[in-house]
Amino acid sequence: MYSDLCALLEMIIMSHVSEVAEFQSCSCDTFQAAIYPLNQPALLKGLDLGPALKLWRSPDYLASRVGPKPVKIHVSQSPKMDFVSKNFLYRTLPFDELVHRCSDPGQKKEYFDEVYYLRAVGDNPRKDIANFTTDYPSLVSDLILPQFFPEDKLFSSVLRVASPGLQLWTHYDVMDNLLVQIVGRKRVVLFPPSALEDLYLKGDKSTVVDIDTPDLEHFPRFSNAERFECEMSPGDVLFIPALWFHNVTSLGYSVAVNSFWRGLDDKFYDSKDTYGNKDPPQVQRALQMVDKAMGLLADLPDSFREFYCQRLITRAKDKMTNNVD
Repeated sequence: MYSDLCALLEMIIMSHVSEVAEFQSCSCDTFQAAIYPLNQPALLKGLDLGPALKLWRSPDYLASRVGPKPVKIHVSQSPKMDFVSKNFLYRTLPFDELVHRCSDPGQKKEYFDEVYYLRAVGDNPRKDIANFTTDYPSLVSDLILPQFFPEDKLFSSVLRVASPGLQLWTHYDVMDNLLVQIVGRKRVVLFPPSALEDLYLKGDKSTVVDIDTPDLEHFPRFSNAERFECEMSPGDVLFIPALWFHNVTSLGYSVAVNSFWRGLDDKFYDSKDTYGNKDPPQVQRALQMVDKAMGLLADLPDSFREFYCQRLITRAKDKMTNNVD
């Protein structure tokens, strides 16, 4: 009975799956003219990324090039890291030790039940934006990052190192993103911005932790969510447009670098955002106003409150289509 239910669930979810479009040896002009305007994820193959693809395959090489530089990491007992429930701890490790723990998780018994994730940050995470060039100068000459956007629009470049099997929570970013896979393979599942009502959001993150066998009793709409999937190999570059939800699983020991850039005018980005995931200031203020509006309705009887909540939703939709003055 249970296996039949799982098979039915998988069939329902898979019916909404599309493959991410692939492009071979894409040039900057092609990206700007034919890919970026579509606002769809794209898997770019055959790009020249430099010698990192060969050199970084050796954990000893990568560890020795950076050495014992202290890095702040996520550590969890569960391979499914969940930012909503915070099922992980923050810890500081020497970079070379992190690489060895991730690349050979069975080397010491005490590491068997831990998974590690480095999302590089600046020296002062509250103020400094990650910059691969300045944060990891000993690795810069190894890697050619694609320059498919104006240089002055670059926001950050982030080194990422992960244990085998690590799955990161589903979330969106407010900036466009090129994810460069260098070591290991990744499975990436993406959901379009239109799927937000099916993802049960808390802030910019989905509360559906298990996207393959979700609890549809608690998350019934999730089975309606359209999804795109791809598997990244070393040398692949994935374009993730702003506001596209993504869930990433490292299928083995993984090393990647990604670049965030601003596709909009600077006024639409929070000047205090060091991660590239804060909603625009205008949106933050609008959401605060919604919270205040809901507070004003709190004393109404349930039937009235539900009715006027729907009126607010209808009014917002009408405003978007210019049907209300």
